[in-house]
Amino acid sequence: MSKYIEVQNRLSQILERADVGDRVSRNIDLFLMALVVVNIISITLESVPHIYADHKNLFIWIEIISVGIFTVEYLCRVWVAPRQISGPYGFAGACKARVKYMFSFSGLVDLFSILPFYLRAFFPYLDLRILRALRLLRILKLSHYNSAMEDLFEAINEEKRSFYAASYLFAILFILSSTLMYFAEHETHPTGFQSIPDSMYWALITLTTVGYGDITPITVAGKLIAVGSAILGVIVVALITGIVASAFNAQMERRNIIFEDQVRKALLDGILDHTNKADLERLRKEFGMSKRRADALIHQVQSMRAKK
Repeated sequence: MSKYIEVQNRLSQILERADVGDRVSRNIDLFLMALVVVNIISITLESVPHIYADHKNLFIWIEIISVGIFTVEYLCRVWVAPRQISGPYGFAGACKARVKYMFSFSGLVDLFSILPFYLRAFFPYLDLRILRALRLLRILKLSHYNSAMEDLFEAINEEKRSFYAASYLFAILFILSSTLMYFAEHETHPTGFQSIPDSMYWALITLTTVGYGDITPITVAGKLIAVGSAILGVIVVALITGIVASAFNAQMERRNIIFEDQVRKALLDGILDHTNKADLERLRKEFGMSKRRADALIHQVQSMRAKK
């Protein structure tokens, strides 16, 4: 049993983001990231008819090999999921951990990365275009090795009250613009404003300041509503953008403070030994902090200690 747990622990370490000095895990991470990139390029080029016709066999083999590797990876992640539990666990705990992973965001991404291949193999009558589109979800597998999406959602969660308030204002403005434009234009406009749902397309494009110009109001009332919607849309969208940007920046500042605090603790004896450096390097990578920024913080703390 101890050998079983040892293998499970090691495999879990390999599949997660590599720790400092773990070359095997780092190489596996780089290989899987490269494979995801190759798949995205392959899926994209498949949509060009003459390229697909000239290299059809290459695309097929890339898909078969990739699905094989991603399937093994998925099964391994399901198997090692119980290792994420702190403390002892029994059979029920292990099953619960595996189910939790399978229905987590990462688990669903891993599943949908391979599902189109097997669906196409067992149900050939399904719409292949939809299955090809689903294969593009493989790009989300990069979230295993990059915390960008986690950082974004965490930043929004930290400012969720402000974000929900701004989103509520946007929703009100969206509904009002769509409804008012419908009543102002539906009797005179030949296309585009025949119903409130049709008007919602125009409202969303206008409020987000994209403005394709494919649908435009022709009545005086409609034009006035469009002007007001555009102005208010700029304000509300800027408000939402500002909240997210501010929350993201605050999150980065918190990480700097945490890192700086760890440096201070490591320098209590005045020396950064090998263990301290390894711990700080691990924290730096976990936070996605640049080496230059980390070195600057360490130098700053050392200078402050020297002045005391």
